[in-house]
Amino acid sequence: MPATPTKSIHLIGICGTGMGSFAGLLKAAGHRVRGSDENVYPPMSDKLAAWGIPVTSGYRPENLDPAPDLVVVGNVIKRNNPEAMAVVERGLKATSFPAALGELFLEHKHSVVVAGTHGKTTTTSMIAWLLTAAGRDPGLLVGGVPQNFGEGFRLGNGEYFVVEGDEYDTAYFDKQPKFLHYRPRTAVLTSLEFDHADIYPNVEAIEAQFDKLVALVPPGGKIVACASAPRVMERLRSSRAPIETYTAQPELAATWHARDLELSDRGASFALFHERIRVGRFELPLWGRHNVENAIAAIAVALSAGLSVAEVREGLLEFRGVERRQTVRAEIDGVRVVDDFAHHPTAVKETIAALRARFPTGRLYGIFEPRTATSSRKYFQDLYASAFDEADQVIIASVGRKELATTEKLDTEVLAQAIAARGRPARHVADVDAIVALLVAEARPGDTLLLMSNGGFGGIYQKLERALAARPPQAK
Repeated sequence: MPATPTKSIHLIGICGTGMGSFAGLLKAAGHRVRGSDENVYPPMSDKLAAWGIPVTSGYRPENLDPAPDLVVVGNVIKRNNPEAMAVVERGLKATSFPAALGELFLEHKHSVVVAGTHGKTTTTSMIAWLLTAAGRDPGLLVGGVPQNFGEGFRLGNGEYFVVEGDEYDTAYFDKQPKFLHYRPRTAVLTSLEFDHADIYPNVEAIEAQFDKLVALVPPGGKIVACASAPRVMERLRSSRAPIETYTAQPELAATWHARDLELSDRGASFALFHERIRVGRFELPLWGRHNVENAIAAIAVALSAGLSVAEVREGLLEFRGVERRQTVRAEIDGVRVVDDFAHHPTAVKETIAALRARFPTGRLYGIFEPRTATSSRKYFQDLYASAFDEADQVIIASVGRKELATTEKLDTEVLAQAIAARGRPARHVADVDAIVALLVAEARPGDTLLLMSNGGFGGIYQKLERALAARPPQAK
């Protein structure tokens, strides 16, 4: 790969998960990196400091002095941002983070782009880990923290660069999805459902963007598509590249398919077939059928990259997952506190089912904060009711977006009533401190408290752990 000349690069909105990781990647590549944000707080502020990247709190034109070679504008930045306006007035070269990633890191690589409503963070991380464990030294950029790497980026000197393909828009001046900048040679399509209600009016609008992604993959590339996702399969008509499909659903046909699937408290075990040929049996230290499908996609990519079955089997055994994906934060007096990013109804349902298999004894509490642009709205009002069927107790918190009008906001009281009508004990508890008090009063040794939010959930994690640690030991 030709060396990229060292640049002075300023990132506006540097403390976002994606932008912060991209800043780390730029620094690892030898660039002089700095940035600004109005929300400068841990953990990203600590990470940026550890990487030696200076950050200014607040947006001001003088943050652009001395003039950088390149300004990267985050997608949270609006046109009237003081620094964004100064960039235009001064005629500075500016771009988005996805466009910069494509130009600076992907042009001379085999870009593996993992896209989909669900599973893309885990699948991206798993592919990168299998390649790394086998000595292929891939690059990586993912919107999470893979526990095998400790960071969401990896420079890599090998042939492959694995990137999470987000369908969210790119910047205020570029409303196409991020993944259209990522130059896919291999595209993995995990799923396709409605999401991002703040920018997409319906699922058809998202489908149109996935059609564009599929069309980008060259004839010499490959598409690896989940046969369990009907909308994904419908998108394949625009492909110029060879297509391979995968599934863990026994009733479906696919190029790669799992048989004899065993889900237990240790994870998953399955026999993998390529067409009619048995590839081998694999053990996965993750839980849930959805993670088995993520693993099949990763295996398909890894084997096509030339890894042996033995290398893949060993790497899969060593995969430690992603932070905030079924993460056991603490076990206090026999009570497990589990953190998960789940917010879409499908993800909530799959996560609860996975935790049920992982911890088959004791009660499973599902505690949910609707916080994303989609989950906080009424769009999934009815669908959420069935998502909690495998929980023993359900607590629905208040919507995490105060700015929404009541007429468009998810009705959490009605949701709790709908869940209860299906036979699951469910309550709407508006206040985080009240939720903590309730859980501390009720939780017994052996119980699992599954907290689902894509944000900080009002500090509930720390509050709950402190309160559980402070209470008298409970009788089993």
